[in-house]
Amino acid sequence: MTGTLIFDPLVPLPLLVAIAVLAFAGLALALWRGLAGWPLRTLAALVLLGALAGPVYQQEDRDPLSDIVLLLEDTSASQSLSDRPAQTAEALEELESELASRPNTEVRRVPVPDGEGDEGTRLMAALSEALAEEPSARVAGIIALSDGRVHDADLAPDLPAPLHLLITGRDSDWDRRLIVANAPAFAIIGEPVTLTLRIEDSGAVPDAIGATAPLEISVDGGEPARYDVPVGQDIDLPVTLGHGGNNVIRFSVPTADGELTDRNNTALIQMNGVRDRLRVLLVSGEPHPGGRTWRNLLKSDSSVDLVHFTILRPPEKQDGVPVAELSLIAFPTRELFMEKIDDFDLIIFDRYKRRGILPALYLDNVAQYVARGGAVLVAAGPDFASADSIFRSPLGPVIPAEPTARVLEQRYRPQVTDMGQRHPVTGDLGDPETWGGWLRQIEVTPTSGNTLMSGLDDRPLLVLDRVGEGRVALLASDHAWLWNRGYEGGGPQLELLRRLAHWMMKEPELEEEALVAEVPQGQTMRIIRRTLSDSVGPVTVTRPDGQTETVELRETAPGRFETLYRGNEIGLYRLAEGDLETVIGLGPAAPREFEETISTGDILAPVIAPQRGGIMALEDGTPSLRDIRPGRPASGRGWIGLTPRNAYETSDVTQTALLPPWLVLLLAALLITGGWLREGRR
Repeated sequence: MTGTLIFDPLVPLPLLVAIAVLAFAGLALALWRGLAGWPLRTLAALVLLGALAGPVYQQEDRDPLSDIVLLLEDTSASQSLSDRPAQTAEALEELESELASRPNTEVRRVPVPDGEGDEGTRLMAALSEALAEEPSARVAGIIALSDGRVHDADLAPDLPAPLHLLITGRDSDWDRRLIVANAPAFAIIGEPVTLTLRIEDSGAVPDAIGATAPLEISVDGGEPARYDVPVGQDIDLPVTLGHGGNNVIRFSVPTADGELTDRNNTALIQMNGVRDRLRVLLVSGEPHPGGRTWRNLLKSDSSVDLVHFTILRPPEKQDGVPVAELSLIAFPTRELFMEKIDDFDLIIFDRYKRRGILPALYLDNVAQYVARGGAVLVAAGPDFASADSIFRSPLGPVIPAEPTARVLEQRYRPQVTDMGQRHPVTGDLGDPETWGGWLRQIEVTPTSGNTLMSGLDDRPLLVLDRVGEGRVALLASDHAWLWNRGYEGGGPQLELLRRLAHWMMKEPELEEEALVAEVPQGQTMRIIRRTLSDSVGPVTVTRPDGQTETVELRETAPGRFETLYRGNEIGLYRLAEGDLETVIGLGPAAPREFEETISTGDILAPVIAPQRGGIMALEDGTPSLRDIRPGRPASGRGWIGLTPRNAYETSDVTQTALLPPWLVLLLAALLITGGWLREGRR
């Protein structure tokens, strides 16, 4: 129980001061005039002023409260290195034992795991949450056991007590890490893009470690290329993407003897390969409405470089017009079809037939261009069914369907076949019932490839095939332009042409047999298997640690099977199903927890300094605990300090008035009367 004197004035303080001033002014006047009763009047004034001040004697019954000590245990990934877990466990045991023997003390143990995703060590966030749950007036000290690699030090809260950092790790620790800078998300296929790499050693690097290190580079999980590169220097490395879509580039440095971890010796870069320009050669056999449509569609895309070779005046036409008046320049047919043909990504033959303008040698070179990896699209008109058909040229062996010489002049609506529903070129093109009709079809008999669209009486309309390293598409009609003109509502001609062109250029998103993976968010990947078959097998997933597991896929659309898979580790995952394989990286180029692994107190030093806490290495032993006064140094050689808070809880309060009203009236009356009588006697 404790007692204190408090004042509870009956009037506002300014008024009380004014009354006191008037009273003492009157007393000064009485003293100046020599009145004999001025001492008694002074005492009476003091009694009245004391009564107005309301003096109260307050007694409190207090229950003492214990001090609270916060123990922050860093359990993030970097704390698992070397013998740091053992150091932490031993120090925690000793500290808890000493705190248990300290009277009137409670311990709050706060684990600090890895942050969400790749946020790193969020020690300050954990401390803020712990302080929010405890009365700050009871916190006597905060002790953090960590390697000091904290990633939210700028979010430190106001500390009610000293913070001490007990650092795990050894003075002899050293580590090597691989850093990849300025890696763009996109790069143009076939053009080099420069990445900046750096191999950096930190800590107590042994003298036996050389000034160079072997660097391995692999693309999409292929055989790695090896180079010796200097340590501690920026290296500009040109990288050229060989295909479109996602390219996974893996850089790695072998583990050196004695280094702390190899988790930062590998970096994954995922770059999306895009084409700068699409070079198209359009060969038109004769002017017709569809020719202008093809040209307009291709020219509407600014990324398309179009060379249009059209025959306006066939050799058999005899109208007496001099050749010099029909042509401004000689068209470079030899240069295009012999010397520069490999520069084109796509060649389109639109209603072309043999007229002797392009020699058989040129067409044979086009067939070889396809076998080497080129792409040809044949838009067939009535000429395809004639004796002069391009099919009866050296280009015929690569065309996937043979004409029957019948030209069907009848309205029909193009339909997507069952195979076409599963193929990415024609799958999900929309509802065929809303498409406009076509009025002509060339009857063909497929000899190879896949029929994706059909016309009159289910006759083949669009046939796709692979030839050697290249690809060929045959559209058995020259009336696709009706869709572009909006005939009967039109149809998806532009999208169909775009998909055809991208499929023939081997864009990964349009491969009919493909195993791909996407990362919608965080550590979750979406595994996608596209196929023309009715079913697929399970996918084997090889994790970064070498362990494997199988996952089943479910069909989400015709020819498309998917599943979601969560990878708990950051790194390169290999996926395999049948003969198909792919790789994908989850997480950043290197996990944040392993970017820097050497223990340090520099990061938290600005947070610890205001309360004069301590930074000590557990390698030197666990420090002892001492009680200190607030504002005094909170650490010394081999010890850290706690500030006893002497907090309490008030259970009862009793107040007693020192000047009760009856006593005030009695004293004031006696003193005033005594002063009057004394003055009256004189």
